[in-house]
Amino acid sequence: MKILPLLDKIAIITGGSEGLGFEIAKKFILAGASITICSRNKKNLKSAEFKLKKLLNKNQKLLTIVADISKEKDVKKLIKITIQKLGDCSILVNNAGIYGPKNKLEKTNWKEWKKTIEINLFGSVLMCKELINHFKKKRYGKIIQLSGGGATNPLPYLSAYAASKAAIIRFSETLANEVANYNISVNAIAPGALNTRMLDEVIKAGPDKVGIDFYKRSVNQKKTGGTPLSNASDLAVFLASSQSDNITGKLISALWDKWEDWPKYADKIMNSDIYTIRRIVGKDRGFFEGDK
Repeated sequence: MKILPLLDKIAIITGGSEGLGFEIAKKFILAGASITICSRNKKNLKSAEFKLKKLLNKNQKLLTIVADISKEKDVKKLIKITIQKLGDCSILVNNAGIYGPKNKLEKTNWKEWKKTIEINLFGSVLMCKELINHFKKKRYGKIIQLSGGGATNPLPYLSAYAASKAAIIRFSETLANEVANYNISVNAIAPGALNTRMLDEVIKAGPDKVGIDFYKRSVNQKKTGGTPLSNASDLAVFLASSQSDNITGKLISALWDKWEDWPKYADKIMNSDIYTIRRIVGKDRGFFEGDK
């Protein structure tokens, strides 16, 4: 008999109508969960609903809700309807995100820059803020944040995206510490270079707006296929399951980290600052002259 790691669990997946969010939604259903997915795009939601319903067994439920997670009233509605209709929620996947403006900072549209922060950062924070009390009452919860390349490396010409993703990591680490005594885990996924709609946006923008180096890498990624969506979606299932109960406050690479074995070494991982964002000082690189 197949083991279903998310059997009878209930999850909310933001931005679940396409790309990685849709892949995570599929994997969650196949792992036994009932889910709510949301998107700003009603047409995409309908298409996703049609495909996902085919995967449900008789005991599973699927909700699709049009919502803009940067708007507080939409977030409150999304969570309220999920708990009312599905009976609970113990897993949150903050996947919704956009690249935002692509250009030199001085040439970017300020409204678009702010909207990127509102969706990528404020949206994730709002979702957490509205669900935390429910998780605390249950004394259980799983929060999974989606990070990106801008979190650990500079990303010229995509400053709003890079800033929002870096902020997500520090927010995740901070929240993980806040809620540790309530058996709530908060982790972030670095999914790798994915071939999704966002990649097409970069290629369409062209080298003048995203920079020649990033443009060339993106074109090559489009040709070679990029990182499989299954890497990050499998990691999301792991982080949503009881297997990861002792792991929190970490940034995990779907591509480079051997996360499947982490439960064996959970104590060692949690007693270290590995898999986190930290400042590199001189002695870390053998340059002692710059340190006191």
